Amino acid sequence: MDAVRVALLRDVLAGTRWPQDARRFALALRTSVVPHGGGLLLAGTEAYEPWHLAAHLSDESAWSGLPELAPTLVRHRVAAGDPAHLAVGLGRIAAAGRGETVLLVAPERPGEGLLERVHDARRAGARVLTLDGGDPEVGGLAHESLAVGGDDEVDLDIVQHLVSAAAGENGRPPAGGRHTFRDRLARLADRLTQPQPARW
Repeated sequence: MDAVRVALLRDVLAGTRWPQDARRFALALRTSVVPHGGGLLLAGTEAYEPWHLAAHLSDESAWSGLPELAPTLVRHRVAAGDPAHLAVGLGRIAAAGRGETVLLVAPERPGEGLLERVHDARRAGARVLTLDGGDPEVGGLAHESLAVGGDDEVDLDIVQHLVSAAAGENGRPPAGGRHTFRDRLARLADRLTQPQPARW
């Protein structure tokens, strides 16, 4: 989702908790990975692989000058012929430790095997963040959690767009302190979508 669409989405959701909550969660994500030079492991449930979020975080990583945001997608099923970047299995979460971050996207309750691996990673010193459907056990594993319930104004896909866009905001300034075209476009879109005062 480009900067203009994100700005429009934030405008539509103004007055709800979502823009602020997404920024808070994104800040937690950024401060987890940037000081450690990366180590972001992104996992979903057996029924839901967060491909979309992986792609958006990779894009934000490139656009913001924060390579640490680029995730390693951890998959439940890895086939023999899969390319290296798609061949990381659940054992990688169990091996995670200090300086690494596990971001679990769980619209529904994950299987016990995944929960155990995430718990082991946390005990070994990894930071755990969850985007989830409100399951108390999933949220209880997390250092930082953002839950999206069935009664909320948004769904998990929309929240992932908000979080990934916010994660790339306020990235490292480009060399010479100049802002990129994308920075200027995002600021312009924010200005254009702000409510205008009434004129009499």
